[in-house]
Amino acid sequence: MEKVRWGILSTANIAQKSLIPAFERANNAVVTGIASTSGKAEEVAAQFNIAKSYSSYEAMLQDPEIDAVYIPLPNHLHKKWTLEAAEHGKHILCEKPASLTAQETQEMVEFCKQKNVKFMEAFMYQFHPQHERVREIIKSGEIGEVKYMRASFSFFLAQPEGNVRMDSSKGGGSLYDVGCYAIHAIRNIIESEPVEVHVQANMDSDYKVDTSAFGYMQMENGVRAHFDCSFDMVFRAEYEVIGTEGQIKVPRAFRPDNVGGEGLIIVQKEAETREEKIVVDIYRAEVEHLSQVILEDGEPSYTGENAIQNMRVVEACYQSIKTGNSIKFV
Repeated sequence: MEKVRWGILSTANIAQKSLIPAFERANNAVVTGIASTSGKAEEVAAQFNIAKSYSSYEAMLQDPEIDAVYIPLPNHLHKKWTLEAAEHGKHILCEKPASLTAQETQEMVEFCKQKNVKFMEAFMYQFHPQHERVREIIKSGEIGEVKYMRASFSFFLAQPEGNVRMDSSKGGGSLYDVGCYAIHAIRNIIESEPVEVHVQANMDSDYKVDTSAFGYMQMENGVRAHFDCSFDMVFRAEYEVIGTEGQIKVPRAFRPDNVGGEGLIIVQKEAETREEKIVVDIYRAEVEHLSQVILEDGEPSYTGENAIQNMRVVEACYQSIKTGNSIKFV
């Protein structure tokens, strides 16, 4: 089977723990090279039996034997290296958030189109079929008319010192790191866009980043939603959708890989509770999806336009935090 030859831009933890193993399990992808500016590329290449290592990102991008790159760099570097990769004709899987602003993301998406390369933001959770199943249940009318949705993603960051998530100059903060998932889920499960957001946050006085954020979203279709995200609370990665006749709970929404890929959907009505379990390797699914898109010259199911819109909402949330006001979308 033909395989896309991938390069990894950085030896970041997420690359080593999640993505490189996923590439190894994928049927249509192979990691051909890894690059690092910290001198770790050769060591990691040996560890994972990767054929090539590079001491600079530029060297990898200039290699004609690399078809596509995965970018797990700090948030503030996503735009620069997406544009550089596209300039060299490489397809791109870029970690979330795609960038720091909607304008930056739009420039990235448009430049990739100009260069005829595929671009996808790496929201891996969406490739678990439990979310499509939730949309099916909603559309079936089983829980009646949807009125409300809540999404939460939090974990306790025990050692903030030196952690890029706490570096305001590099796109740190809970909203950028995990809040973007909750916003993404609300938009894509409800299949509607917000017309108004209002967000409050706990700001760390030393690091100048939001360590928790609590948001309200009024959706265009009338659904009301709340989200919360945090570095200060116990691990939670869940959402629930509440209708006039029942509710759906997804307690493993964003990290089902923590329990071996098992997604869990709980449907509750007045006299009935039903559980549905689906097991999927989400990182492998993400890698195989974009690799197949590249091989077939198709388009990712998660579009660049969707990524731009998610960043518009994240930006509005930060504007609300800064001003203390509700932000309305015109």
